[in-house]
Amino acid sequence: MTTNHAQALYLPARPLALAVDRWIWVFMAAFFIAITLTGFIPDSLGKLAMVRAGARPPFPPILHVHAVLMGSFLLLLLTQSWLMATERRGRHMLLGRVAFVLVPAIVVTGFLLVPTIYQQVWNGAQTAPPPIREQLQQTLRFLDNIALLQLQAGVLFSIFIALALRARRRDPGFHKRMMFLATALPLQAAIDRIEWLPSIHSSPLVTDLYTLLIMSPLFLWDVLRQQAVPRVYLVWLGLFLPFAVAVHLLWDTPGWHALVPRVLGP
Repeated sequence: MTTNHAQALYLPARPLALAVDRWIWVFMAAFFIAITLTGFIPDSLGKLAMVRAGARPPFPPILHVHAVLMGSFLLLLLTQSWLMATERRGRHMLLGRVAFVLVPAIVVTGFLLVPTIYQQVWNGAQTAPPPIREQLQQTLRFLDNIALLQLQAGVLFSIFIALALRARRRDPGFHKRMMFLATALPLQAAIDRIEWLPSIHSSPLVTDLYTLLIMSPLFLWDVLRQQAVPRVYLVWLGLFLPFAVAVHLLWDTPGWHALVPRVLGP
């Protein structure tokens, strides 16, 4: 094959690769929003029906605040991706300042929400009739385990976003990838609500695997284009693995079930 013929085969593919490099971030941000809506809309509608039927207490105000903040962050991620894809870097940098306020608010409300929900179920278990009380006791044991995932997500989300924002000027590639990798952790709350996913409630390992699966399009494209694993994935995995191992070791253990009520209970 001549050099000119090889170039003729390569050049048409190059614009496509460049387009994917630019728009895959918009696709991933929209994908994150789709996962969130798929998980939370049916779950929220079901719980609202229970509230109207008197089968559960109303949602606490902090839950609505946290939901609005997290939804705003996902829309911010989508907007920022679109601004970079359409070469509006100045607006991207200006709008990015919102993250310095939005992220701490998300973390604070998230950590306030965990004991609020736990205490709401706890109080209901103390006053409910025997059949409902037993069901709420089982819910409390479930919330004990979910607290592990919430703790993991809250801490790692904070660390990863801090690393991403720190690198925004000196290493834009690390910055944009870590922003998405950080967002994958809170998405576990939506993943766990998608009931039709196979084996979704069997163990925390399944949730971790779904999280990795969500990020796989970005990871595979990066490896394909760079012929190597970018450093950001190694940093993310190096921080994520110790937390994941701790979650697996503590999951559903008697010691953890004994500790959570003392920390989160009234």
